[in-house]
Amino acid sequence: MDILKQTTQQMHETIEHLKSELKAIRTGRANPAILDGVTVEVYGTQMRIHDIATVSAPEPRQLVVSPFDAGNVHALSKSIEAANLNLQPMVDGNIVRIKVPEMDASVRAEMVKQAKRKGEEAKVGIRNARREGNDTARKQKADGDIPEDLLKKTEKRIQEETDKHCKLADELVAAKEQDITTI
Repeated sequence: MDILKQTTQQMHETIEHLKSELKAIRTGRANPAILDGVTVEVYGTQMRIHDIATVSAPEPRQLVVSPFDAGNVHALSKSIEAANLNLQPMVDGNIVRIKVPEMDASVRAEMVKQAKRKGEEAKVGIRNARREGNDTARKQKADGDIPEDLLKKTEKRIQEETDKHCKLADELVAAKEQDITTI
């Protein structure tokens, strides 16, 4: 059953990746995770925002980025603007304030499409894990390592895990879609 464990682990990692991808998709409210993918050039290297500053959402439509070193405030502002997230950072003393704009219907529709696309990509990853697991089990059967009944049982369990993880991916996307469309 080592094959089943490995396949389930791959599917679980795919779901975790989907969760992190969905966090980065904008909703109508300010969410510090929007800035997760933004890197800033400081001290001669590229660093993630969360490594050089704290990001908070004091209001539903505002993010505040407080750098650990006040000298990085302008580099933070430029990087956020360059990240093409449709956000306009403003330097306010030693912090960067970001007003999260209202999303109109077309932007919401685009965000929903993006979430669904991420969900489909995750389901493709889950199915690829299923295929790899089944191929490994069939190879072991062909090599004489496992009997026919164990092969069938393993394939059935892999399919059950696939169904469970695909359903979870659909639920995550549906929750994100609900979050995006709620005004």
